[in-house]
Amino acid sequence: MTFEWPKLLWLLLLVPMSAASWLWLVRSRASLAGRFSGLRIDHGTTAAWPRLRRHLPAFLLLAALGAALIGIARPRATVVLPSQQQTILLAIDVSLSMRARDVEPDRFTAAKAAARAFVEELPPNVKTGIVSFAGTATLVQRPSTNHEEILAAIDRLEMQRGTATGSALVVALSTLFPDHDIDIESMLFGGGSRGGFGRPAPERDKKVEKKADKKAFSPVEPGSYSSAAIILLSDGRRTTGVDPMVAARLAAERGVRIYTVGIGTAGGAEVDFGGMSIYMRLDEEALKMMAGTTLGDYTFAGTAADLRKVYQGLSSRLTLEKRSTEVTFLFSALAGLLALASAGLSMWWNSRIL
Repeated sequence: MTFEWPKLLWLLLLVPMSAASWLWLVRSRASLAGRFSGLRIDHGTTAAWPRLRRHLPAFLLLAALGAALIGIARPRATVVLPSQQQTILLAIDVSLSMRARDVEPDRFTAAKAAARAFVEELPPNVKTGIVSFAGTATLVQRPSTNHEEILAAIDRLEMQRGTATGSALVVALSTLFPDHDIDIESMLFGGGSRGGFGRPAPERDKKVEKKADKKAFSPVEPGSYSSAAIILLSDGRRTTGVDPMVAARLAAERGVRIYTVGIGTAGGAEVDFGGMSIYMRLDEEALKMMAGTTLGDYTFAGTAADLRKVYQGLSSRLTLEKRSTEVTFLFSALAGLLALASAGLSMWWNSRIL
């Protein structure tokens, strides 16, 4: 627990001072009762009961004073509250490498099943959108709170050639920030790669990044945008489209966190491409760099069960979050209740306040 005004905690010294004053008063009464035979202070008839009657109201009043003084210092506590995030974009890799069977029954089927489970567990007020990517990236479902539409969009996903990981992030960002004038057409099609599968030249990537920022805006701290997040699921390295690090920097400048999920195994699995078998391995390094740039997280999912657990964890993380909030009202309410209890017991037992 932290305090907005910690210096006011010195006022808590009033509690032991008040306790000492009370003890002095009790002893003074006892001394007077013993000094004058005609003066009797009746505290009860049983052995233990008089002490409880005498001291419990005072103890409750001191506790009320302590709670009130702590409240004056404006305490803050970390509590779990509903997240402020209202939009989550799922970017799902639909490249042919997702046919690999190192994740049962295969990467693509396991990914769709986990995405469905993720959407079904989201609160109804959270908007969800679907971006699919292979040789290029497409927004297949605009963010919506209609989860039936989202689930139907996931079921319609089909595999294609290529892996444009960075392009998926750019499409997601343009969906979240339509007023930033991100030049989607130029980035996705004007900055194409050699033969469709080689990496664009660095100069081309710089040009693409510059066009994306056509509309002037003030960059924010990475991870500071709490109204949306991007979850990217992929099994391999980018083979075409926008450089993922360029796209990740654009996301970081807008404060959007990217959570990447790597599906597959380190050893990879064979995938048939027109009669030629190729081992498709998981490119964890690229996924980690994208997540790290935006202060998001990377998670490895080597099995279908792992993938389901990852999505369940992301669901709870994105819909519930720990936040520091002021809890002065709790201490004020506690102080009021203790003071009322003290006064009530004192009047009931002794027919007077203390």
